[in-house]
Amino acid sequence: MSAPKKTTRRSLLVVSATLTSLALTAGPVLAAPSPSTSPSATPPAKMSTVGGARLGQAGTQVNLASGVPVLPKGLTARSWIVSDAESGEVLAAHNAHWRLAPASTLKMLFADTVLPKFPSTTEHKVVPSDLAGMGVGSSMVGIKEGEKYTVHDLWLGVFLRSGNDAVHVLSAMNGGVKHTVAEMNEHAEELQALDTHVVSPDGYDAEGQVSSAYDLTLFARSGLQKKDFREYCSTVTAKFPGETKKNKKGKKVRESFEIQNTNRLLSGTDSDVDVYPGIAGVKNGNTTNAGATFTGVAERGGKVLLVTVMNPSKNEHDEVYKETAKLFDWGFKAAGKVSPVGELVPPKSAAQPSAQPGATASGEAGGAVGSGGSSAKPVASATAASGSGGMGIALAIAGGVLVLLAAGAFLVNRRWPLPDLVRRRR
Repeated sequence: MSAPKKTTRRSLLVVSATLTSLALTAGPVLAAPSPSTSPSATPPAKMSTVGGARLGQAGTQVNLASGVPVLPKGLTARSWIVSDAESGEVLAAHNAHWRLAPASTLKMLFADTVLPKFPSTTEHKVVPSDLAGMGVGSSMVGIKEGEKYTVHDLWLGVFLRSGNDAVHVLSAMNGGVKHTVAEMNEHAEELQALDTHVVSPDGYDAEGQVSSAYDLTLFARSGLQKKDFREYCSTVTAKFPGETKKNKKGKKVRESFEIQNTNRLLSGTDSDVDVYPGIAGVKNGNTTNAGATFTGVAERGGKVLLVTVMNPSKNEHDEVYKETAKLFDWGFKAAGKVSPVGELVPPKSAAQPSAQPGATASGEAGGAVGSGGSSAKPVASATAASGSGGMGIALAIAGGVLVLLAAGAFLVNRRWPLPDLVRRRR
C-alpha cells in the first residue's frame, strides 16, 4: 500500500480535479422502490442506480475483455457484488440493488451506528426489559438477566455469535429498539444505502425489512473505517462471561466460556469450508426469509476486496461461503484488468454540494455480460455564494474549504489499515 503522505497528496489532487469539473452535469438517479412485504422470485425491472446505471439493471454486470478471467461457474445467489474496498470500484455484480431480507448481515449497520457511542469498558447490568421483544429462535450469545457485561463483551457477542440478545441490550443502552431503528435508518440514508429499510436492529425477519448486496457492502466499508469494528469482526475466538453461581464452598463465582466466530471463512470451523487466505471479517447471517447472506473482506497482494452474497438457491451446506470464496478468487485475478461497472458511493457528508450521488456521467446503459461502459462518478455543480460584501465572500470561502477537507478526508480514509488484521490471520 502507498505511504500515508503519498496517499494524502494523491487524494487531495483527486479532490481538486473533481472541484474543477464544475461544467459537467450529472444524470438522474433512480430512488429505491418501496419495501416489499414478501420476497419476489425475480428482480424488479427497475432498481436503484446509486453507484451507476449498470448496477440498476437486472442480471450479471461485468466487462469481459481480453485478459479478464471469466466469472466462476455455479453461482446461484440471488444477488452478489465484488468491489475494491479502497478505490470503491465495483468489479462485477449480479442484481446488486435487489432489495432482499438481509438477516444478521444487517448487524453491520447496527454496529456502524451504535458502536461509537459507548466506551468498550462501560459496564451494564442487564434487566428483563433489555431482552424483551426478541424473535422466536433468535441466535443468542447467552446473556443472563441480573449480570453485568462490558460493552466490549456485548460487541463480541454481536460479531462472533450474532447474538440478538447482545443487540437488544446495546439497543436498550442506546435509548431502546425503536430509537435505535430510527438511527439506523437515518445512518443508512447518510451512507446513501437507499435500498435499506430497518425494522429490527438484529436483522431478524420482519415485514418490510430489506437491504441489498450493494448496501450491505456500503455498511461493511463504513464500519471497517473504525478500529473497534475491525477488531471485533476479525476475532476468531473469545472468552464470554457466564452466569454467577455458587461453588461447592458456597462462594459466588463467575466463570467464562469460549465463543467462536460463526463466519466460516474466518474460523474454519466447518470441514466443508477452509479459512480463506487473507480474510479479515465481516458478517454472516441466516434466517428463514433471507436464506444465507454474507459480506466478507479479504486482502491479497496489496488489494483489499469486499464481496457480498445474498441467498444462494443451491441447497448445499455452507453454499454462501463457497460462492463467496469463488468470487474472491475471481476478484483478485481480475483486479487491475477488468473495467469497473460502477462504484461504491461516499457518504452524503463527504459528497460535494449539489452532487448527484451515483449519477452516471457517461449515460452508459449497456447492461449485458461483457458489454462496455465504465463506472459513474458523482460530479459537483457550481454553487453561488450567498450574502453580501466581505462577510458573504468569507463564508463562501470557509464553506468551500470545509467541503474540500471533508472530501479529502474521505478519500484519504479510503485506504484502510487492514493488513494488520491480515497478518494476524496468516
